[in-house]
Amino acid sequence: MGYGFSKPAARTSLISARNTATGVLKVRGKGGKTVLIPLPPAVARAIEHVIKGREQGPILRNTAGRRMDRHAATRRLRQLSETAGIRMPQMHPHMLRHTFVTTMLDAGVSLRDVQIAARHADPKTTMRYDRARKNLDRHPNYILAAYMASGT
Repeated sequence: MGYGFSKPAARTSLISARNTATGVLKVRGKGGKTVLIPLPPAVARAIEHVIKGREQGPILRNTAGRRMDRHAATRRLRQLSETAGIRMPQMHPHMLRHTFVTTMLDAGVSLRDVQIAARHADPKTTMRYDRARKNLDRHPNYILAAYMASGT
């Protein structure tokens, strides 16, 4: 969800899969592939806050203490967005992943790096998120000209 997690990966991540020394979370993605996700300090702190000293089990739990399913994730996101004053008619967890990808692209992260971070097998999938792909300011000719003008 946040930081590019897919809904299943976020919901099924285990406390034991995190390495607090390196700031990395081991996540099982599509096709059973295991990937290592570096956690920015704020995300690592948020995970520590959520697990509240627990040593095992899922990071995200429902109100009964069991692994959060997709419906519980959607309800929780809607509660959090309402509390934050965010009014969206169809708030859902994939919006977090979409925001993750579009924000990286808007920040100028290369398409290839965004593809890797989002774990998209095909770059065409990542390109669908690029809102500014028709923006001529980002045209490779301008980027090359700026690079050459800088003398590096």
